[in-house]
Amino acid sequence: MTDYDFEEDALRALADEGNETAMDRLAELADARNDVHVLSELLDEGNEHAGRLLTRRAVENRDLRELQRLSDAGSAEADTELERLLNDGRQR
Repeated sequence: MTDYDFEEDALRALADEGNETAMDRLAELADARNDVHVLSELLDEGNEHAGRLLTRRAVENRDLRELQRLSDAGSAEADTELERLLNDGRQR
């Protein structure tokens, strides 16, 4: 990926017009600065990439409640990871 420094305001404007790539880039920027609040907002706006990033964080932290929240928000990946973690705990 090419490393361009785009202004977040410009990315937000594009995202607000429905540009998924701009929304994905906003999610990556939020993830890089550990801004879970912005990631959650992007997920609420329907951005699947933000959901994947939040799921990855929840798995790393073994945060079952966050995985359930993400699953309830429609993230199939979070649902899969939640079931995997719950089943891993049962097998030990």
